[in-house]
Amino acid sequence: MNQLRTGPLVDPVELPGWLQGLVKRSADLDPGNFGWPRASPPADARPAAVLVVFGEGPNGPDVLLLRRADGLSSHPGQVAFPGGSLDDVDRGPVDAALREAVEEVGLRPEGVRPVATLPELHVAHSGFRVTPVLAHWVEPSPVAPVDPGETAAVARVPISWLTDPANRLRVELAGRHPSPAFLVPGMLVWGFTGGLLSGLLDLAGWSRRWNRADVRELDEAWRAAEEAEDIGFGRS
Repeated sequence: MNQLRTGPLVDPVELPGWLQGLVKRSADLDPGNFGWPRASPPADARPAAVLVVFGEGPNGPDVLLLRRADGLSSHPGQVAFPGGSLDDVDRGPVDAALREAVEEVGLRPEGVRPVATLPELHVAHSGFRVTPVLAHWVEPSPVAPVDPGETAAVARVPISWLTDPANRLRVELAGRHPSPAFLVPGMLVWGFTGGLLSGLLDLAGWSRRWNRADVRELDEAWRAAEEAEDIGFGRS
């Protein structure tokens, strides 16, 4: 399988103005830009990819997220970007990310334009080295859980919601450094996804000043997400 170079895959001037800065700044990055160790992942780490697809909805630019089913043995109930391991049929991370999005949420790949790849991020506790693939949702299609046994919910979350300081906090787990998190109605975005999303908002210049001293335990943060006001944005 071929590993794509990181950075822009298209000329940023071909993209909507709100997305150009993020794609331009995807060049010359390393994992440290997202708070990950700068050391290369170990050789036995398994390759994987996630699709970070940005569209334009009724509430402005948004990003696609899913919540994993509660009955899964791995990361039950956690919020994630569509994605998974690279298979032999995949020509690289872009292929894998698109294939997984089709399998998980029914996304139509012909309406999606990959625009950049980011450096591999090593997820030590699961043994993966994950390539984030940024994409522009040129022609959005309906999305919903394909297999409820794997995916519990799908949402197009407005960037304006994620950058609202009222919806940002940090989550603390025993023995681990507090990590960025987001309160989305019925979804707590934390862990790998929360860290990557926080880094992308910073990289794009979309972030607003927020209270980093607001650190909560995981259970408390989940309760806050469940109690968040449901504004009805694109959730299936």
